[in-house]
Amino acid sequence: MVSMKKHFTHWVKKKSEIMITQGTLPFQLEIEKSDSGMTSFSGLPLYIELAIKSGLCSQIEKTLTKNTRGWSDLQIIMSIIMINLAGGDCVDDVDKLEADAGMRQLMLQISTHNMKPKARRAHEKRWRKSSERSFPSASSIRRYLNQFHNESEEKERVEGKAFIPSSNELLKSLTGLNLTLVEFFQENQPSNVATLDQDATLCETNKKDAFYCYKKFKAYQPFNTYWHEKGLLLHSEFRDGNVNAGFEQLRILKESLNLLPENIDKVYLRSDSAGYQQDLLKYCSEGRNQRFGVIEFAISAKVTGAFKQATLEVKDNAWHKIHKIDKNGISIETNQDFAEVCFVPEFVAAGNKKAKYRYIAIREKMVSQKEINGLEPIQLKLPFPTLDMETVKYKLFGIVTNTSMAGNELINWHRERCGDSEKVHSIEKNDFAGGQFPSKLFGANAAWWVIMMLSFNLNVLMTKLACPEKFKSKRMKNIRFYIIAVAGRFVKHARTLALKLSGGENTYNLFISIRENISGLINAP
Repeated sequence: MVSMKKHFTHWVKKKSEIMITQGTLPFQLEIEKSDSGMTSFSGLPLYIELAIKSGLCSQIEKTLTKNTRGWSDLQIIMSIIMINLAGGDCVDDVDKLEADAGMRQLMLQISTHNMKPKARRAHEKRWRKSSERSFPSASSIRRYLNQFHNESEEKERVEGKAFIPSSNELLKSLTGLNLTLVEFFQENQPSNVATLDQDATLCETNKKDAFYCYKKFKAYQPFNTYWHEKGLLLHSEFRDGNVNAGFEQLRILKESLNLLPENIDKVYLRSDSAGYQQDLLKYCSEGRNQRFGVIEFAISAKVTGAFKQATLEVKDNAWHKIHKIDKNGISIETNQDFAEVCFVPEFVAAGNKKAKYRYIAIREKMVSQKEINGLEPIQLKLPFPTLDMETVKYKLFGIVTNTSMAGNELINWHRERCGDSEKVHSIEKNDFAGGQFPSKLFGANAAWWVIMMLSFNLNVLMTKLACPEKFKSKRMKNIRFYIIAVAGRFVKHARTLALKLSGGENTYNLFISIRENISGLINAP
């Protein structure tokens, strides 16, 4: 008896020591052994409801027919979308969702919701053996993504050659799903204008079969067409890193124009200097598009020797200060000047005389080393074009346009693209899972990128159409903090689930408001 008491006291002491050494704060960690229905992602069901309301889920079931060992296209694609929304960045993060007891319980309920007995039995027979998983495994997702790869195009993918592999039918169907979200947004928030911002972004990777980009690291280089008024990605083509940004940009513009809803009357185009291509400029200025006619644009012009010479001929009194408007609507004078330049390239002189082209030069005085410390300036190879005017050196930039906007207004309008496109690139690669890729196969990575785009646009629909006003301009970090990553508990009553939310009345009212807004949205045509 004494021995047992001594042993018990020793065991308690040991256990106490272990518990104390867990950390400096007065609490201990224990494993939750019961399937309690707790969830860390109470906001994800709201996105599932929106995906159903928008028609995305039904369109997946209609257009995609591949599956992997019992998992449907809808289950796998929605699982990847939830990885993106929840903050994951790789396929293996699906295990985080699977470990969430509440989400696991919800997905099991959804999988057989409204099924008739016959359909329910057919659903169960799809599995060779009973499964306790609610989300597909990481290996199932990888096998599924591999089906989007077009092996017949691989021989054309070589270093030093700009080539875009054609999509197989499955990848085409997946890409086409984005149109469902675009049309749903337009149906619920109509607009007759579309300003399209085109830009490429580099996604660094260590994949063995990836190619080096112009910045000398391995990368993929997707090309985005962003609808400014909507905040949507209208089109995004996945590319190798060695494909230059402006490669086949006119083709992408045509494809993007075809994706615009029927009630769009006017289109504008903005691009960096990658878009300074004769075929693109002529297509827009000469009104070759049958639907939209002349497309007004502002595109960064390449600063050639002839453009520099034309700029040198501009008189001093023709230069004007550039003003920008701050967040409070106050006009602020910048350290840059602009001037209209009489510059007529050969393709303009030989082209359609009805087409209009205006060239605007922008100069910014460079502070020399001599001005800073009295020393002579060191001649460096600068990463931007410069202009020497007497004793002053300027950074020099150019814009070509076919609009009649005043110079200062045009410059600020064109620069809106920079803020939007850079922000979108960051969101794609950092806020969502576009910064990491699951496979060495190009097509599998392309499918991963497309599903990221669907996640991006689904979140745009959520913030613009369903959330209160204060969330409309918030980044994903804030949306996750207040909506997605809310703790809750799923409780089953008879055949229905109830989600009990943490966060008190404010969180409850927010979720009720979002659900009511989703319910009130117009179904896409």
